[in-house]
Amino acid sequence: MERLKPLKPEELTLEQQEVHAAIASGPRGQVRGPLAMWLHRPGLANRAQALGQYCRYDSSLPPRLSELAILVMARTWMSEFEWWAHKPIALKAGVAEEVVEAIRTGQEPVSGNEDEQVIYEFLTVLHATRNVPDALYQRAMVVLGKDRVVDLVGLAGYYTLISMTINVFGVVPPDGSAPELAQA
Repeated sequence: MERLKPLKPEELTLEQQEVHAAIASGPRGQVRGPLAMWLHRPGLANRAQALGQYCRYDSSLPPRLSELAILVMARTWMSEFEWWAHKPIALKAGVAEEVVEAIRTGQEPVSGNEDEQVIYEFLTVLHATRNVPDALYQRAMVVLGKDRVVDLVGLAGYYTLISMTINVFGVVPPDGSAPELAQA
């Protein structure tokens, strides 16, 4: 069954053109993946991309930690497009290759950075149990601080939406790359 496809430029309504231009002129520089799917509903696309801009570019989490969290979310949801898009960004941001590989293969990463360990555990437990026990919450608050914990939960919610969109509409890497997560 064919899934939803990105709209062609000539198919965009005026409202869709405006949202497309806002996304393309922002830090992402282009409209692809889940954003292209949301463009079918420009009101959703506009609001979701604004949340995404905050989660990715404006939150209290530095790129190393936000990209690590995004990879954990991609693996949790088996979201190949998200993995493909963020793996190189995470590596560039300073997430160690062995940490990335452990996440890819579904193993608990061993990191010398306590903040990375807390983020991995927090997100893994949150998704497995739909909550975080008091001890882990307190550890996260001590290691990350209140602002980063709030932003981490927001990022997890946003990338759940992203991953659901990718999986439901069959969004794949545009370069035809072989799946990395399915190999794990």
